[in-house]
Amino acid sequence: MPAQKRQRQVAGGVDTHADTHHAAVVDRLGGILGDREFPATPAGYQALLQWLRSFGRLLGVGVEGTGSYGAGLNRYLTAAKVRVVEVNRPDRTARRAKGKSDPLDAIAAARAVVSGTATGTPKTRNGPVESIRVLTVARDGAVKARTAAINQFTAILVTAPDELRTELDPLSKAAKIRACATATLDLDDLDDVPDATHATRVALYWVARRIQALDAEIKQADKHLAAAVTTTAPALTALFGVGPDSAARLLITAGDNPDRLDSESSLAHLCGVAPLPASSGKRSNRHRLNRGGDRQANKALYTITLSRLRYDQRTRDYAARRTNQGLTKREIIRCLKRYIAREIYTALLADYTALTRA
Repeated sequence: MPAQKRQRQVAGGVDTHADTHHAAVVDRLGGILGDREFPATPAGYQALLQWLRSFGRLLGVGVEGTGSYGAGLNRYLTAAKVRVVEVNRPDRTARRAKGKSDPLDAIAAARAVVSGTATGTPKTRNGPVESIRVLTVARDGAVKARTAAINQFTAILVTAPDELRTELDPLSKAAKIRACATATLDLDDLDDVPDATHATRVALYWVARRIQALDAEIKQADKHLAAAVTTTAPALTALFGVGPDSAARLLITAGDNPDRLDSESSLAHLCGVAPLPASSGKRSNRHRLNRGGDRQANKALYTITLSRLRYDQRTRDYAARRTNQGLTKREIIRCLKRYIAREIYTALLADYTALTRA
Protein backbone atom coordinates (compact mmCIF):
# COMPACT_ATOMS: atom_id res chain seq x y z
CA MET A 1 0.00 0.00 0.00
CA PRO A 2 1.42 3.47 -0.91
CA ALA A 3 2.40 5.74 2.00
CA GLN A 4 -0.40 8.18 1.16
CA LYS A 5 -3.00 5.43 1.48
CA ARG A 6 -1.49 4.17 4.73
CA GLN A 7 -1.93 7.62 6.25
CA ARG A 8 -5.46 8.13 4.93
CA GLN A 9 -8.23 7.43 7.44
CA VAL A 10 -11.34 5.78 6.03
CA ALA A 11 -14.62 4.35 7.28
CA GLY A 12 -16.68 1.52 5.86
CA GLY A 13 -20.39 0.92 5.60
CA VAL A 14 -22.25 -2.28 4.81
CA ASP A 15 -25.83 -2.88 3.69
CA THR A 16 -26.49 -6.51 4.62
CA HIS A 17 -28.71 -9.09 2.91
CA ALA A 18 -29.27 -12.83 3.13
CA ASP A 19 -26.90 -13.84 0.31
CA THR A 20 -24.76 -10.76 -0.35
CA HIS A 21 -23.44 -7.70 1.48
CA HIS A 22 -22.85 -4.36 -0.28
CA ALA A 23 -19.92 -2.41 1.15
CA ALA A 24 -18.82 1.19 0.64
CA VAL A 25 -15.82 3.16 1.86
CA VAL A 26 -15.53 6.93 2.46
CA ASP A 27 -12.78 9.28 3.63
CA ARG A 28 -12.85 11.47 6.76
CA LEU A 29 -14.88 14.12 4.89
CA GLY A 30 -17.46 11.63 3.64
CA GLY A 31 -16.09 11.51 0.11
CA ILE A 32 -16.90 8.27 -1.68
CA LEU A 33 -13.86 6.13 -2.43
CA GLY A 34 -15.63 3.05 -3.74
CA ASP A 35 -18.38 0.46 -3.29
CA ARG A 36 -18.54 -3.25 -4.02
CA GLU A 37 -20.68 -6.33 -3.39
CA PHE A 38 -19.45 -9.43 -1.53
CA PRO A 39 -21.00 -12.84 -0.79
CA ALA A 40 -22.36 -13.33 2.75
CA THR A 41 -19.91 -16.15 3.54
CA PRO A 42 -16.75 -16.40 5.69
CA ALA A 43 -14.65 -16.02 2.55
CA GLY A 44 -16.74 -13.03 1.55
CA TYR A 45 -16.25 -11.42 4.98
CA GLN A 46 -12.48 -11.81 4.63
CA ALA A 47 -12.47 -10.31 1.13
CA LEU A 48 -14.68 -7.43 2.30
CA LEU A 49 -12.33 -6.53 5.15
CA GLN A 50 -9.24 -6.75 2.93
CA TRP A 51 -10.94 -4.50 0.37
CA LEU A 52 -11.85 -1.89 3.01
CA ARG A 53 -8.32 -1.86 4.41
CA SER A 54 -6.83 -1.39 0.95
CA PHE A 55 -8.07 2.23 0.97
CA GLY A 56 -6.28 3.30 4.16
CA ARG A 57 -6.40 3.03 7.95
CA LEU A 58 -9.86 1.77 8.85
CA LEU A 59 -11.54 3.81 11.61
CA GLY A 60 -14.63 1.63 11.85
CA VAL A 61 -17.37 -0.09 9.92
CA GLY A 62 -21.05 0.79 10.10
CA VAL A 63 -23.18 -2.32 9.63
CA GLU A 64 -26.92 -2.24 9.06
CA GLY A 65 -28.77 -5.22 10.57
CA THR A 66 -26.18 -6.59 13.02
CA GLY A 67 -28.97 -8.56 14.71
CA SER A 68 -30.14 -10.34 11.55
CA TYR A 69 -28.39 -10.61 8.17
CA GLY A 70 -25.29 -8.84 9.47
CA ALA A 71 -24.77 -11.06 12.54
CA GLY A 72 -22.09 -13.21 10.88
CA LEU A 73 -20.21 -10.21 9.51
CA ASN A 74 -20.39 -8.50 12.90
CA ARG A 75 -18.83 -11.53 14.59
CA TYR A 76 -16.06 -11.72 11.97
CA LEU A 77 -15.16 -8.03 12.16
CA THR A 78 -15.22 -8.05 15.96
CA ALA A 79 -12.88 -11.06 16.03
CA ALA A 80 -10.56 -9.14 13.67
CA LYS A 81 -10.42 -6.24 16.19
CA VAL A 82 -12.36 -3.90 13.90
CA ARG A 83 -14.64 -1.31 15.50
CA VAL A 84 -18.19 -2.13 14.43
CA VAL A 85 -20.97 0.44 14.75
CA GLU A 86 -24.64 -0.48 14.59
CA VAL A 87 -26.38 1.67 11.99
CA ASN A 88 -30.11 2.12 11.57
CA ARG A 89 -31.60 2.24 8.11
CA PRO A 90 -32.01 5.75 6.64
CA ASP A 91 -35.23 7.47 7.64
CA ARG A 92 -38.09 7.87 5.18
CA THR A 93 -37.39 11.55 4.58
CA ALA A 94 -33.86 10.80 3.37
CA ARG A 95 -35.07 7.91 1.23
CA ARG A 96 -37.73 10.07 -0.43
CA ALA A 97 -35.15 12.76 -1.17
CA LYS A 98 -32.22 10.58 -2.28
CA GLY A 99 -33.78 7.27 -3.29
CA LYS A 100 -33.06 3.72 -2.16
CA SER A 101 -30.37 1.31 -3.36
CA ASP A 102 -27.76 -0.97 -1.81
CA PRO A 103 -24.83 1.37 -2.65
CA LEU A 104 -26.69 4.39 -1.24
CA ASP A 105 -27.47 2.55 2.00
CA ALA A 106 -23.86 1.38 2.36
CA ILE A 107 -22.54 4.90 1.75
CA ALA A 108 -25.00 6.32 4.28
CA ALA A 109 -23.80 3.76 6.84
CA ALA A 110 -20.17 4.70 6.27
CA ARG A 111 -20.93 8.42 6.55
CA ALA A 112 -22.84 7.81 9.78
CA VAL A 113 -19.62 6.39 11.27
CA VAL A 114 -17.53 9.36 10.09
CA SER A 115 -20.00 11.98 11.31
CA GLY A 116 -20.56 10.27 14.66
CA THR A 117 -24.34 10.10 14.24
CA ALA A 118 -24.13 6.30 14.67
CA THR A 119 -22.46 5.27 17.92
CA GLY A 120 -24.31 2.10 18.96
CA THR A 121 -22.22 -0.93 19.89
CA PRO A 122 -23.76 -4.11 18.43
CA LYS A 123 -24.29 -7.24 20.50
CA THR A 124 -21.53 -9.81 20.14
CA ARG A 125 -24.01 -12.73 20.13
CA ASN A 126 -21.39 -15.28 21.13
CA GLY A 127 -21.94 -15.86 24.87
CA PRO A 128 -24.45 -17.29 27.35
CA VAL A 129 -26.97 -14.53 26.68
CA GLU A 130 -27.18 -15.61 23.04
CA SER A 131 -27.99 -19.13 24.24
CA ILE A 132 -30.76 -17.70 26.40
CA ARG A 133 -32.05 -15.66 23.44
CA VAL A 134 -32.40 -18.58 21.03
CA LEU A 135 -34.08 -20.71 23.71
CA THR A 136 -36.48 -17.84 24.41
CA VAL A 137 -37.28 -17.50 20.71
CA ALA A 138 -38.15 -21.20 20.53
CA ARG A 139 -40.26 -21.00 23.70
CA ASP A 140 -42.16 -17.93 22.47
CA GLY A 141 -42.96 -19.75 19.24
CA ALA A 142 -44.30 -22.72 21.19
CA VAL A 143 -46.44 -20.43 23.38
CA LYS A 144 -47.95 -18.73 20.31
CA ALA A 145 -48.61 -22.10 18.68
CA ARG A 146 -50.28 -23.39 21.85
CA THR A 147 -52.51 -20.31 22.03
CA ALA A 148 -53.51 -20.82 18.40
CA ALA A 149 -54.21 -24.52 19.05
CA ILE A 150 -56.34 -23.74 22.12
CA ASN A 151 -58.33 -21.21 20.09
CA GLN A 152 -58.84 -23.84 17.38
CA PHE A 153 -59.95 -26.38 19.97
CA THR A 154 -62.49 -23.94 21.40
CA ALA A 155 -63.79 -22.94 17.97
CA ILE A 156 -64.29 -26.57 16.91
CA LEU A 157 -66.06 -27.35 20.17
CA VAL A 158 -68.44 -24.37 19.84
CA THR A 159 -69.80 -25.70 16.55
CA ALA A 160 -69.59 -29.40 17.48
CA PRO A 161 -72.69 -31.64 17.25
CA ASP A 162 -74.95 -31.52 20.31
CA GLU A 163 -74.08 -35.09 21.27
CA LEU A 164 -70.39 -34.20 21.60
CA ARG A 165 -71.02 -30.87 23.33
CA THR A 166 -73.27 -32.51 25.92
CA GLU A 167 -70.54 -35.02 26.66
CA LEU A 168 -67.75 -32.42 27.08
CA ASP A 169 -69.50 -29.32 28.46
CA PRO A 170 -69.42 -30.38 32.16
CA LEU A 171 -65.63 -30.70 32.03
CA SER A 172 -63.07 -27.94 32.56
CA LYS A 173 -60.99 -26.86 29.60
CA ALA A 174 -57.99 -28.88 30.76
CA ALA A 175 -60.17 -31.94 31.30
CA LYS A 176 -61.72 -31.51 27.84
CA ILE A 177 -58.25 -31.48 26.26
CA ARG A 178 -57.21 -34.61 28.20
CA ALA A 179 -60.44 -36.41 27.29
CA CYS A 180 -60.10 -35.62 23.60
CA ALA A 181 -56.38 -36.45 23.51
CA THR A 182 -56.92 -39.89 25.09
CA ALA A 183 -60.04 -40.81 23.10
CA THR A 184 -59.97 -44.15 21.31
CA LEU A 185 -60.77 -43.47 17.65
CA ASP A 186 -60.60 -45.34 14.38
CA LEU A 187 -58.66 -42.88 12.24
CA ASP A 188 -58.87 -45.14 9.17
CA ASP A 189 -62.54 -44.21 8.83
CA LEU A 190 -61.44 -40.85 7.47
CA ASP A 191 -60.46 -42.56 4.21
CA ASP A 192 -64.14 -42.49 3.31
CA VAL A 193 -66.51 -39.57 3.90
CA PRO A 194 -67.02 -39.58 7.72
CA ASP A 195 -70.06 -38.32 9.54
CA ALA A 196 -69.79 -34.91 11.23
CA THR A 197 -69.60 -36.27 14.79
CA HIS A 198 -66.73 -38.63 14.04
CA ALA A 199 -64.85 -36.01 12.01
CA THR A 200 -65.22 -33.55 14.88
CA ARG A 201 -63.91 -36.10 17.39
CA VAL A 202 -60.89 -36.73 15.16
CA ALA A 203 -60.23 -32.99 14.75
CA LEU A 204 -60.45 -32.46 18.52
CA TYR A 205 -58.12 -35.43 19.03
CA TRP A 206 -55.50 -33.97 16.70
CA VAL A 207 -55.65 -30.47 18.19
CA ALA A 208 -55.68 -31.77 21.79
CA ARG A 209 -52.60 -33.92 21.12
CA ARG A 210 -50.91 -30.86 19.62
CA ILE A 211 -51.71 -28.80 22.73
CA GLN A 212 -50.26 -31.46 25.00
CA ALA A 213 -47.09 -31.73 22.91
CA LEU A 214 -46.63 -27.95 23.01
CA ASP A 215 -47.27 -27.95 26.78
CA ALA A 216 -44.46 -30.47 27.24
CA GLU A 217 -42.15 -28.43 24.97
CA ILE A 218 -42.84 -25.22 26.91
CA LYS A 219 -42.22 -26.91 30.27
CA GLN A 220 -38.91 -28.29 29.03
CA ALA A 221 -37.90 -24.87 27.66
CA ASP A 222 -38.84 -23.20 30.97
CA LYS A 223 -36.69 -25.69 32.85
CA HIS A 224 -33.62 -25.07 30.68
CA LEU A 225 -34.16 -21.30 30.63
CA ALA A 226 -34.51 -21.07 34.41
CA ALA A 227 -31.24 -22.95 34.89
CA ALA A 228 -29.40 -20.89 32.26
CA VAL A 229 -30.66 -17.54 33.58
CA THR A 230 -29.88 -18.39 37.23
CA THR A 231 -26.35 -19.50 36.32
CA THR A 232 -25.66 -16.51 34.07
CA ALA A 233 -27.21 -13.76 36.23
CA PRO A 234 -27.50 -14.75 39.91
CA ALA A 235 -27.45 -11.12 41.10
CA LEU A 236 -30.23 -10.17 38.68
CA THR A 237 -32.51 -13.09 39.58
CA ALA A 238 -31.95 -12.37 43.30
CA LEU A 239 -33.72 -9.01 42.98
CA PHE A 240 -37.27 -8.87 44.34
CA GLY A 241 -39.87 -9.64 41.68
CA VAL A 242 -37.38 -10.69 38.97
CA GLY A 243 -38.36 -14.14 37.73
CA PRO A 244 -36.56 -16.23 35.11
CA ASP A 245 -38.70 -14.93 32.24
CA SER A 246 -38.24 -11.25 33.13
CA ALA A 247 -34.52 -11.79 33.75
CA ALA A 248 -34.16 -13.49 30.35
CA ARG A 249 -35.86 -10.55 28.57
CA LEU A 250 -33.58 -8.03 30.29
CA LEU A 251 -30.44 -10.07 29.57
CA ILE A 252 -31.38 -10.32 25.90
CA THR A 253 -31.81 -6.56 25.70
CA ALA A 254 -28.44 -5.94 27.37
CA GLY A 255 -26.57 -8.52 25.27
CA ASP A 256 -23.38 -10.43 25.99
CA ASN A 257 -21.06 -7.41 25.97
CA PRO A 258 -21.41 -5.07 28.97
CA ASP A 259 -19.50 -2.28 27.20
CA ARG A 260 -22.77 -1.49 25.42
CA LEU A 261 -24.09 -0.19 28.77
CA ASP A 262 -21.89 2.80 29.57
CA SER A 263 -24.33 4.06 32.24
CA GLU A 264 -27.58 3.14 33.93
CA SER A 265 -29.37 5.70 31.75
CA SER A 266 -28.29 3.78 28.64
CA LEU A 267 -30.10 0.69 29.96
CA ALA A 268 -33.13 2.85 30.72
CA HIS A 269 -33.14 4.07 27.11
CA LEU A 270 -32.75 0.50 25.83
CA CYS A 271 -35.80 -0.51 27.90
CA GLY A 272 -37.84 2.55 26.90
CA VAL A 273 -38.23 3.94 30.44
CA ALA A 274 -36.03 7.04 30.24
CA PRO A 275 -38.01 10.32 30.12
CA LEU A 276 -37.20 12.46 27.08
CA PRO A 277 -37.03 16.28 27.12
CA ALA A 278 -40.02 17.89 25.39
CA SER A 279 -39.66 21.58 26.30
CA SER A 280 -40.71 24.22 23.80
CA GLY A 281 -41.50 27.92 24.05
CA LYS A 282 -43.29 28.78 27.28
CA ARG A 283 -43.51 25.10 28.32
CA SER A 284 -40.08 24.68 29.87
CA ASN A 285 -38.69 21.76 31.84
CA ARG A 286 -41.19 19.35 30.32
CA HIS A 287 -40.57 15.65 29.62
CA ARG A 288 -42.51 13.02 27.74
CA LEU A 289 -42.67 9.23 27.85
CA ASN A 290 -40.07 7.38 25.79
CA ARG A 291 -42.04 5.09 23.49
CA GLY A 292 -38.93 3.55 21.94
CA GLY A 293 -36.62 0.87 23.26
CA ASP A 294 -37.12 -2.87 23.50
CA ARG A 295 -40.79 -3.43 24.26
CA GLN A 296 -40.14 -6.91 25.68
CA ALA A 297 -37.71 -5.42 28.21
CA ASN A 298 -40.25 -2.70 28.97
CA LYS A 299 -42.85 -5.40 29.58
CA ALA A 300 -40.44 -7.21 31.92
CA LEU A 301 -39.97 -4.03 33.97
CA TYR A 302 -43.74 -3.57 34.07
CA THR A 303 -44.20 -7.13 35.37
CA ILE A 304 -41.56 -6.56 38.07
CA THR A 305 -43.25 -3.29 39.03
CA LEU A 306 -46.67 -4.91 39.43
CA SER A 307 -45.15 -7.68 41.54
CA ARG A 308 -43.48 -5.18 43.85
CA LEU A 309 -46.60 -3.04 44.13
CA ARG A 310 -48.43 -6.08 45.40
CA TYR A 311 -45.86 -7.79 47.61
CA ASP A 312 -43.03 -5.35 48.43
CA GLN A 313 -43.80 -3.05 51.37
CA ARG A 314 -41.13 -0.54 50.40
CA THR A 315 -42.67 -0.12 46.96
CA ARG A 316 -46.18 0.13 48.43
CA ASP A 317 -45.06 2.89 50.79
CA TYR A 318 -43.51 4.77 47.86
CA ALA A 319 -46.73 4.45 45.86
CA ALA A 320 -48.80 5.75 48.80
CA ARG A 321 -46.50 8.74 49.25
CA ARG A 322 -46.57 9.65 45.55
CA THR A 323 -50.33 9.24 45.45
CA ASN A 324 -50.63 11.82 48.24
CA GLN A 325 -48.48 14.13 46.12
CA GLY A 326 -51.08 13.96 43.34
CA LEU A 327 -49.55 11.43 40.93
CA THR A 328 -51.76 8.92 39.16
CA LYS A 329 -51.09 5.19 39.29
CA ARG A 330 -49.86 5.30 35.70
CA GLU A 331 -47.33 8.01 36.53
CA ILE A 332 -46.18 6.12 39.63
CA ILE A 333 -45.57 2.97 37.58
CA ARG A 334 -43.48 4.98 35.10
CA CYS A 335 -41.33 6.32 37.95
CA LEU A 336 -40.96 2.87 39.48
CA LYS A 337 -39.87 1.33 36.18
CA ARG A 338 -37.12 3.94 35.94
CA TYR A 339 -35.94 3.22 39.49
CA ILE A 340 -36.03 -0.54 38.90
CA ALA A 341 -33.94 -0.09 35.74
CA ARG A 342 -31.26 1.47 37.95
CA GLU A 343 -31.27 -1.62 40.21
CA ILE A 344 -31.19 -3.89 37.17
CA TYR A 345 -28.13 -2.06 35.80
CA THR A 346 -26.18 -2.54 39.04
CA ALA A 347 -27.07 -6.24 39.16
CA LEU A 348 -26.14 -6.74 35.50
CA LEU A 349 -22.74 -5.15 36.00
CA ALA A 350 -22.08 -7.48 38.94
CA ASP A 351 -23.11 -10.51 36.88
CA TYR A 352 -21.04 -9.45 33.85
CA THR A 353 -18.01 -8.88 36.07
CA ALA A 354 -18.38 -12.35 37.57
CA LEU A 355 -18.68 -13.91 34.09
CA THR A 356 -15.56 -12.11 32.91
CA ARG A 357 -13.52 -13.35 35.86
CA ALA A 358 -14.78 -16.93 35.53
